[in-house]
Formats: sequence, C-alpha cells, structure tokens
Amino acid sequence: MTPPTDPGVTVVVVAGGDPPTPEEIARLPANPVVVAADHGLDHAVAAGLTVAVAVGDMDSVSSEALAAAEQSGTRVERHPPDKDQTDLELALELAARLADRVIVIGVGGGRLDHLIGNLTVLASPAWAGIDIEAWLGDAQAVVVHGHRALEVEPGTTVSLFALGGPARVTTTGLKWPLSNEVLDPLTSRGVSNRATTPSPGIAVSEGVVLAVIPHP
Repeated sequence: MTPPTDPGVTVVVVAGGDPPTPEEIARLPANPVVVAADHGLDHAVAAGLTVAVAVGDMDSVSSEALAAAEQSGTRVERHPPDKDQTDLELALELAARLADRVIVIGVGGGRLDHLIGNLTVLASPAWAGIDIEAWLGDAQAVVVHGHRALEVEPGTTVSLFALGGPARVTTTGLKWPLSNEVLDPLTSRGVSNRATTPSPGIAVSEGVVLAVIPHP
C-alpha cells in the first residue's frame, strides 16, 4: 500500500511504548495515514488501525502482527539492527515526507532512556516545517518551531522546555508570560505555567520548545 502524499494529510505514527489508550484512538482523525515503528505495529493492529507502512529493524514486533500486516497490504521497510537511528526516528523521517502534521502515539512507558530519546528526537530541526505532537496517555507534548497555538482551555497547566539549546520565546494567553525572552534548557523557569485564555500562543524566534500539557 502506498500512502498518499497530500500535504494536508495527518500522519499518525504508532511507537512501540505503552499501547495507546482507547481515548487516544477515539481522538484520532478519521481514516488517518498510519506509520508503525516496529512493535508499534502490534499496538496499531490491536487498535484496529490500518497501517500504511511499518518501519524498523523488526526485532520486537510479533510474527502474528507482521504477517497480518503484510497480508493486508502494509508496506514493510526493514532496517538492520545495528543502525544509528531509533525505529521512531525512522518512522518520523518517513512521516515527514507525507504530510504537514504528525501525531505520535504509543511513545510513553517502557525504558526511561527510550522515552527521553523519543521526546528529544521529536524536536529535531529535520522536522521544523511540520506540526508534531505526542500523546502519552496522561500528557501531551507539542513541539514548537516558529509559532503554535495550543489546543487547551483556560486553567490548563502548560510547561515549556527549551531543547538543544536556549530558545527565544514569546507567549500569549499564559499567566506568566514571556516576551521575546530566552528560555534556557538548564533551568526550570518554564515549568507549570497556566493558560488564561483558550488556545494560548507560543512563538519561538530562535531554537525549539517542547510544550508539555498534563491531562488531569
């Protein structure tokens, strides 16, 4: 199966961490283009998602899920186990060529080093022209290159983290605003802000920011 290349299409990347929750599956756009990263194929099949492409070294996917996907027409892109990129990074590289918005699910849980690596790779400058967010069950992580309006209601906690170096940030609709100020990655200044208006805005003129939104 060859995925469409319509730039308006949202691509859903299913990672191999904790299985996505039923609530996350229900929130996905209708008929999404789905890319599964290795064991994420098991999660996607279990959730009833139609996978366009499965990518990775396939060292943790079940033989049953792999066989079912191949039988249904899923394209499988295999990579050697000794590689420089994680399976999620390979999936994002593919997804970035297909659409202008990427939602990553199944990224939480498991090993701490995997979680840290997964969250940092989301902010790679390679995907600077794409809106990327990760859903982690009890939280959402939104990458901000340039400007992003957060889909939250007043009173929602919003924490901002500069990744890869200092970021120059301006915010609107947050209780403690930043006005063209530098957010350093080695401080906790951006932790536990609060939305005061619907859809607060984050503008980043230098660097990249990860906005983390815990869900009650």
